[in-house]
Amino acid sequence: MRTATVSRNTSETQITVSVNLDGTGKACFNTGIPFFEHMLDQIARHGMIDLDIVCKGDLHIDDHHSVEDIGITLGQALRQAWGDKSGIARYGHAYVPLDEALSRVVLDLSGRAGLHYHVDYTRARIGTFDVDLIEEFFHGLVNHAMMTLHIDNLRGKNAHHQAETVFKAFGRALRMAVAHDERMAGRMPSTKGTLTA
Repeated sequence: MRTATVSRNTSETQITVSVNLDGTGKACFNTGIPFFEHMLDQIARHGMIDLDIVCKGDLHIDDHHSVEDIGITLGQALRQAWGDKSGIARYGHAYVPLDEALSRVVLDLSGRAGLHYHVDYTRARIGTFDVDLIEEFFHGLVNHAMMTLHIDNLRGKNAHHQAETVFKAFGRALRMAVAHDERMAGRMPSTKGTLTA
């Protein structure tokens, strides 16, 4: 089983993230940010990744530190869980619709951090949740998982639908990328022989 647990403690947040890349999509969250937990659940469910996240953050200020730091800690846990990446598919992609919304996510577990994020939300908040924080979450994740990630919302009028298609597509793309490839068993999916940088 490819698993990892990472804790990260600062003056702003205290976070523990546990992941199981070979899970069944089970999720347990205690972050104090309900909409964000709904989005994280999409990653677990559609990525078939067991995900447990506990975060005590300075929500009396706003959600920013908690959301960004969860991204950082999840990125660290994913990187630890997939190890040297030998025998995996490495690349993943997904298109996900939800009613009028459609998003595309393409990723490469390249060992290089790069986020290309193109989502023009139709409103600034979903309930009380600031949609700008979604990009901050993915920045934190990408920079610590060391992946290349392209996120494009191709259409959508409902901001909730836009966000949900992004997280669902990310989960499905990640599931594809970390999947074992029998033809690559024990081999590194790179002509360089490494995916660490």
